Amino acid sequence: MKHQKLYAALTIVITLVVTAFFLKEIRHNARMETDLDEYMPKTHPAFLYSDQAEEWFNIKDGILIALENKNGIYNPQTLQKIKDISKALQDMPQFEDNDVTSLYTADNITGSEYGLEVNSFYKRVPKSEEKLEELRVNVRGNDMAYGRVVSEDETVALVVAGMTDSLFTDTFYQEILSFANEYEGDGDKIYVAGRPIVEGTMGKLGPKDMKKMVPIVILVITLVLFLLLRSTRATITTLFTVFISTIWAFGLMAALGVPIFAVSTMIPVMLIAIGVAYGIYFYNHLKQYYRDKPETNSWNAVKHVLKVLWKPLMMAAFTTMIGFVSLITSQVFPIKYFGLFTAFGISIAFALTLIFIPATIVLFGYKARHGKINEDDKGYTKINHFTDRMLSNKKVIYITVAVLIVVSIFGTSKVWINSSFLSNFEKDSEIVLTDKFVNSKFGGTSTLNVVLESEESGVFKQPKTLELIDKMQAETVQLAKVGNSFSLADYLKRMNKVMNADDDAYYRIPESNEMVAQYLLLYEMSGDPENLAKVVNYDYNRTNITFQLKGDDSRTINEALTVIQKYEDQFSEQGIEMNYAGSGYKALVFTGLILDGQIKSIILSLLIVLALLSVMFRSFKAGLIGSLPIIITALISFGVMGLFNIPLSTTTALLSSIAIGIGIDYAIHFMQHYRTNIANMEHRHDAIHFTMKQTGKAILYNAIVVIAGFMVLLFSVFPPNRTLGALVSLNMFTSLAGTLTVMMILVYGAKLFMKKKLKK
Repeated sequence: MKHQKLYAALTIVITLVVTAFFLKEIRHNARMETDLDEYMPKTHPAFLYSDQAEEWFNIKDGILIALENKNGIYNPQTLQKIKDISKALQDMPQFEDNDVTSLYTADNITGSEYGLEVNSFYKRVPKSEEKLEELRVNVRGNDMAYGRVVSEDETVALVVAGMTDSLFTDTFYQEILSFANEYEGDGDKIYVAGRPIVEGTMGKLGPKDMKKMVPIVILVITLVLFLLLRSTRATITTLFTVFISTIWAFGLMAALGVPIFAVSTMIPVMLIAIGVAYGIYFYNHLKQYYRDKPETNSWNAVKHVLKVLWKPLMMAAFTTMIGFVSLITSQVFPIKYFGLFTAFGISIAFALTLIFIPATIVLFGYKARHGKINEDDKGYTKINHFTDRMLSNKKVIYITVAVLIVVSIFGTSKVWINSSFLSNFEKDSEIVLTDKFVNSKFGGTSTLNVVLESEESGVFKQPKTLELIDKMQAETVQLAKVGNSFSLADYLKRMNKVMNADDDAYYRIPESNEMVAQYLLLYEMSGDPENLAKVVNYDYNRTNITFQLKGDDSRTINEALTVIQKYEDQFSEQGIEMNYAGSGYKALVFTGLILDGQIKSIILSLLIVLALLSVMFRSFKAGLIGSLPIIITALISFGVMGLFNIPLSTTTALLSSIAIGIGIDYAIHFMQHYRTNIANMEHRHDAIHFTMKQTGKAILYNAIVVIAGFMVLLFSVFPPNRTLGALVSLNMFTSLAGTLTVMMILVYGAKLFMKKKLKK
């Protein structure tokens, strides 16, 4: 026994040393990733092309600063703020002069006796009522400014600053907010929106959410564990194993340079909720052994439990890991890494259950507490009664399940995908309300870029091509969720109008190639050629059309693309290829990758689980019956999502893997014990009864702990996390119910594991 205690002490010391190493890695190397481009695969053709197009046309996600004055922006004070904000942003290293667009910096294209003049709307802030009114008239008559940098009700002015994502840091996020808010007051209200702000907000809330969630889940799990195990030492030891597994998971991420994404903040909740189940199984078997042999020493007790438990526990852990590892098929980095490191954490929780917990028992001992025998008998009577009722009412069970499956299939057909990053926030949160406000006043905070390419130089100087672009823009902006559009056609329409005495009848594409070429030459002589570089290349065989969208969700983007793609054949007839770029299109492709990864992970995990169960129990029939509860659970989950209009997102895409990974544990433990019992009993009726007594309670305890752990997600600041918590809790309940009803009935009826003819 002395040697055993030495080995136990050494095990504990090594575990603590490794834990200390990973804690150091977390402290020095852990980082939060908020750049949404980092969610996406760099090698995907759509992203490669988008990145190339962004470089061609200097396409950047913008920080939008809106100044609202309910009495109107045409006053010296507000106009001075617009100027000051614009100049201050231009002076920041994160922005270039041409990246800042506002009433102060925007081109005001006008005609003169000398040709075209391109100036800003104002250099000096107008003071007199006459000058202010002149500015108002100029803006109203300029479609390139009216409704774009000044709202149509003239109460809001917009400053847009495009920036490279790599330059946007958490520190700069705070700086830009503080900077903008300095201009608030004296009747002016400031709103800050745009994708970089969304990223910064996620980066700010993610760690806060994890700091809030972990203590809550620890408290809940501690209380539940103590109530179930009735042992302070067992509760602490079990919790310690999952804490260590969480530290190792995040420590490995930090050591490998893998960043923490928003979805990664749920890993601790996952590991705590799942990992404690192994401890429950261990201590339940230990308690049963001490009940039968109260005088045994801790070493013999541990050996017995490990002998009985290691195989079903290993299979349970392995299948759970498979559920999460299957997420590696996703091309979405947060989902892929979530699956990998959650699986790693589960493997550590399993290993510590078989190594660390026995070491603490050998070193410190274990005092089992037993309930009264009559209480146990009363509980067993209830279990027997439940089992008999299920077996005698199997037709009712089958019909109920069939109805649930039909309803779930119908609901599944209604599941939709949401790629909106704003859906991560509360509908009444400041960032969502700000986004809605800016969208209501201007074209939209999200963009979709359409890139047209041809091998023919000068093709985008041809009126027929420009007219087709203009026609496509005009039809697309009729959509409710599409605000403005901008292209070379808009420049030429403006130039044609001002060169014809500002006659609205000439707000159209010039009629001849020569006139188009002349206008462009005049602009290049009068204005800044770099502005044209945002919409067309030097050879005029590649052009960029920007659509502003009042939403970043897939439905909005698809609606716009439905109209845009109607023109694809017409452009193709002119030898022009249509492609897409920008954050809006990336979000749409991102949506497709989520769906593709979801389908692949479900199929892969189900096939692997089926194969493993079939091999483990040496029966394909057993594998199929064991897989049935999680198949039903997965169907019900998606059915509920469809019926309650819950979208598939980066967060809810984890649902199926969690459901399969955890839910299969119940089937494994039940079937493993049933196989053992039926081999040692004369009647299969006795075997099913004893299995329900033996494992039903442990499975129930497991489900209670997991449900309690995931219900904690209801306290998350991120709505998708709360949705996931509720859905996983539902999954665990359906998996529990499916195992102890449908699967139990099928196992009994199919006469599994019977090597000889037994009496009923």
